[in-house]
Amino acid sequence: MSKSTKDRFNPVKSILVSQPKPSDERSPYFMLAEKYNLKIDFRPFIQVEPVSIKDFRKQKIEILKHTAVIFTSRNAIDHFFTICKELKIEMPADMKYFCISDQTAHYLQKYIVIRKRKLFVGSKTASDLFDYFKKHKSEKYLFPCSDIRKDEIPAYLSKSNIEYTEAIIYHTVAADLSDLKDIKYDILAFFSPSGIKSLMTNFPDFKQNNTRIAAFGPTTAEAVREQDLILDIEAPMPNAPSMTGALELYIKKANNL
Repeated sequence: MSKSTKDRFNPVKSILVSQPKPSDERSPYFMLAEKYNLKIDFRPFIQVEPVSIKDFRKQKIEILKHTAVIFTSRNAIDHFFTICKELKIEMPADMKYFCISDQTAHYLQKYIVIRKRKLFVGSKTASDLFDYFKKHKSEKYLFPCSDIRKDEIPAYLSKSNIEYTEAIIYHTVAADLSDLKDIKYDILAFFSPSGIKSLMTNFPDFKQNNTRIAAFGPTTAEAVREQDLILDIEAPMPNAPSMTGALELYIKKANNL
């Protein structure tokens, strides 16, 4: 933690999490709120907008010329199969699917009947898929993604001379947060550089003052610093692998618990 944060341990009573409200009643956020008597609100700072069929066609991508599809999110799955439906494309039974996590793979079943031999699933991160790519170097990969995406997968495929096509199927844009203009929170929790960008887009004159900022992941932390904001809470850390864990450590200190 930087020197600039040492005197910023004011009591915490409210937190705004820049993500949708968890559907699981056992979410660590709800437990945190109850344990420390906190007001925790949820509000996505970014939203996704589908690419039109007209704009997709401009990319000159022939979906069925590929033998494998890489999915890193539910959004990618939804928008990809929406495009397939509009183009009247039916995915062949022998298409292979590479999913970044179990949750993503499970969601894929909303659209296709999965055969285990054609599904390859990582644990959580992009690098989990690299061994699969290495074993299946001859595939022609399609990578449906947003216009804002992480570089790990394209960089690895390029470096490994594996054939792939990147398909922009949705845009990540700032959500309208104008109703939050006069609402103050003790902590704002961010999970992507896009969230920070949305904050500054909605509130170009944003003054941090006593608002503490929490960031998950190195790229998010870097985005906070690039805006000359003070990063008070950083996750993951060895003693706090999750955002809720990092928040709890900070709250204990700030609230003298």
